[in-house]
Amino acid sequence: MTARLPIFPLGTVLFPGLVLPLHIFEERYRALVRHLVGLPEGAPREFGVVAIRAGWEVAPRSTERPVPGVGDVTLHEVGCTAELRQVSELTDGGFDIVTVGRRRFRITEVDERAAPYLTAEVEWLPEPGGPDEAAELLATRVISVFRQYLGLIRPAPEEISEQLPEDPTVLSHLVAATAMLTVDDRQRLLAIDDTAARLGAELRLLNREAVLLRQVRAVPVPLSELASPPAPN
Repeated sequence: MTARLPIFPLGTVLFPGLVLPLHIFEERYRALVRHLVGLPEGAPREFGVVAIRAGWEVAPRSTERPVPGVGDVTLHEVGCTAELRQVSELTDGGFDIVTVGRRRFRITEVDERAAPYLTAEVEWLPEPGGPDEAAELLATRVISVFRQYLGLIRPAPEEISEQLPEDPTVLSHLVAATAMLTVDDRQRLLAIDDTAARLGAELRLLNREAVLLRQVRAVPVPLSELASPPAPN
């Protein structure tokens, strides 16, 4: 099943169930918020959040080719919809909004001209349904390792540890969004359809990061994520 979505490229990965606040200042995304607010009562007010694969995002126009005047900008194919929950209009015409991740999708076709902002035809990715013994067993191991990991990176890890969800799929999304991972690591986790496979990948990542934290008290981050965008010409 496919659908057409407005697309919002970001330098982060959104997961189902996670909160994402945004400050909207560009005119095209102001238009997107006005469009969503103006939808009929009961209509889904959501747009697609897609992480940037490469380049500095200012005005992306395609998932496949460089953006004229901006540089080489490409997007990942898999994203997550953001459901609009709160909107605060600012005096300058911008918005502060609060969204919640809802469902994963894969981009199949991009339309650069249908709206002031990027839109895309997307296919919904499958979500697990029903009990999964393998996922439940892995969830127990992930919770244990994640609590140890939180103890290494946070002064009061018990505040989060006590709130860890029991549902394996919800847990997998929370761990992926909360751990100090690179965008590429998070993107790979988002693209995994099977909960048990995602939890298994997270277990390996958490063990890797925990070893690094104990040895050097640091988590590796690519230079591209530490750099600043080039100044405009």
